[in-house]
Amino acid sequence: MPNRAKTLMRIAASGLLIGTVFLSGCATLGGDDREQLAYVERPAETIYTEGLEQLDDKDWIQSILLFEEVERQHPYSEWARRAMLMSAFANYSSSNYDTAIANAERFIGLHPGNKSAPYAYYLIAISYYDQIFDVGRDQGTTVLAENALQQVVRRYPESDYAQDARLKLELTHDHLAGKEMDIGRWYLRQGHQLAAIGRFKHVVDNYDTTSHTEEALHRLVESYVSLGIINEATQVGSVLGYNYPDSEWYDDSYTLLADLGVNLDTEISKPQAEGYWQRLRERIF
Repeated sequence: MPNRAKTLMRIAASGLLIGTVFLSGCATLGGDDREQLAYVERPAETIYTEGLEQLDDKDWIQSILLFEEVERQHPYSEWARRAMLMSAFANYSSSNYDTAIANAERFIGLHPGNKSAPYAYYLIAISYYDQIFDVGRDQGTTVLAENALQQVVRRYPESDYAQDARLKLELTHDHLAGKEMDIGRWYLRQGHQLAAIGRFKHVVDNYDTTSHTEEALHRLVESYVSLGIINEATQVGSVLGYNYPDSEWYDDSYTLLADLGVNLDTEISKPQAEGYWQRLRERIF
């Protein structure tokens, strides 16, 4: 385990739980694994420390078993509280995301005001986040990741977790916008312009900080042109050119409308009252 990951793991184990840990692997617990750990009553701290040592060695199964043993033998102790969250962490590290989420949720349910609760929320979020699939597949997990990351930001806005969650939200939104674009382009190819327009508008309205916004505006121009609604296409193209004048997508919209006798550069350069472009954007979307 890299030194930075070791340090962060030990911070988490001490109850401070600060930072982000990115580990990989896979481990699942079976009945035989649990049978190997015979019940021998021992001090909670001893079992917990052994769990940390196994975690440090990336022996996920044994570390999880030991943390569970702390809870089993000393269910009302401070060590049990720590072990509950470390078990969630060990499951996350071994890619057992469902169990990690369940353990972190159980921790929050039992200890909602604990100082480690922010980390539990964050652990849930990154457990979903690490499962985000490619844009061509169902994005149900991406939506769950988005909701969990937003919870971290909303509940603990000044924390290090929130800072990292904001960065991850950008990628999450990019995935969701990409899915909308994928569907919208399919509708456009099939000649279902109205359905396509709805998808592209959704991207502009909800994911305007992503890399897909410029293309979404151009696809709207394409959709309106194919429907013969040139005035609407001109307005959207003007918004595209005003906000992204150097975009290749603006060049495409400019060429498309130029063939119909519309000069977008001229439209954009017309004198307008203060706040015109914001009002136009709000009206269109």
